[in-house]
Amino acid sequence: MTQQLVGVDSSAGAAALSAPAPWSAVAAIGVGAFALVTAEFLPVGLLPQIANDLAISEGRAGLVITIPGIVAACSAFLTISLARTFDRRHVLWVLLGLLVVSNVLVATANELYVLLLGRILLGIAVGGFWTIGVSLGPRLRPDAVGRATSIVFSGVTLGTVVGVPAGTLLGGAFGWRVAFAVSAVLGAMVVIALMLLLPSIRPERYSGVSQLPPVLRLPKVQVGLVAVVFIFTGQFAAYTYVTPYLNQISGIESGQLSLFLLGYGVAGIFGNVLCGWCVERDVRQAVLSTSLLLGCSMLLLVSMGQYPLVAGAAMVAWGLGFGMLPIAIQSWIFSAAPDRLETAAALFVSTGQLTMGAGALVGGLAIDRYGVVSPIWFGAVGALGGALWIWARFPQK
Repeated sequence: MTQQLVGVDSSAGAAALSAPAPWSAVAAIGVGAFALVTAEFLPVGLLPQIANDLAISEGRAGLVITIPGIVAACSAFLTISLARTFDRRHVLWVLLGLLVVSNVLVATANELYVLLLGRILLGIAVGGFWTIGVSLGPRLRPDAVGRATSIVFSGVTLGTVVGVPAGTLLGGAFGWRVAFAVSAVLGAMVVIALMLLLPSIRPERYSGVSQLPPVLRLPKVQVGLVAVVFIFTGQFAAYTYVTPYLNQISGIESGQLSLFLLGYGVAGIFGNVLCGWCVERDVRQAVLSTSLLLGCSMLLLVSMGQYPLVAGAAMVAWGLGFGMLPIAIQSWIFSAAPDRLETAAALFVSTGQLTMGAGALVGGLAIDRYGVVSPIWFGAVGALGGALWIWARFPQK
């Protein structure tokens, strides 16, 4: 599904490596993606516990999701600038090392500022990893671009499907600190695997901040980035605070919550597969369908969420849309700049992470002032606004 998007870089990958790397090296990057996604969204299922333990409001606790997004937005640009000449395997070692330190700090934090320091380090790791790591699958296996890319991105889906629900279940049984401690151990194992398995990977020829202006001038990139602002802000304003909503409005207890999040994640797998088929045929339609599905599922949840069965169905539909989201919007942006994928990736990661953090912040302000229903409403408006924007600027394929 991504072959046509990254095929331009496959020749560069072939030049950088004397022979295709073993599949275990590609899998190690995919596991790194899994570890990062798990750590980034782990607080979603544990937010009430974190707030209670540190004696802070759920809105303030939501900063643990806001902060990494903001930092990752800056880290994406810094990475392509500061790491422009470094071996990519060394860069990944450092970034995943920061993940380990981050989780250790969070697991042992007794004050909010220590907790946020740990999440700042995570933001650096997230922004850097997605800027560099997203193109490494095809470079490691230029003979099988599509499969390599799918393996790397599968870590994102598995992080949602397995990592976050498992962390929520673990945190419910043993406490939220244990969940972050286990995440630290996983990160350490990934660092070791990357050291053992990754070959030397030279940086791409066309990279660095000098490539940002020409890419930003492309109309399709501009429209795509504005759509990211609408959709991602709405998505993470709602998703960050869906746990309090399900607790208080739907009457879902902690033991059942992991099942709802698991259903959300499993649906995301099908969303990945479905969107891969969609973007090959009509990337504009894929973005529109994703935005509409996200917005309508949130509307269903916020209007009939007091019924657990309806809430469960809405979460499944929402998960399907979220599984489609990164592939759809990234494909739109990458299709506009196929010869500058690393720069396009930095723009996408930076905008996406910044709006993820902004969404969590807006959702936190809304929940503290207007209650648990307001973030879900905001999410629906953002997702549907993204669909309207794409349709207005590109009314036809």
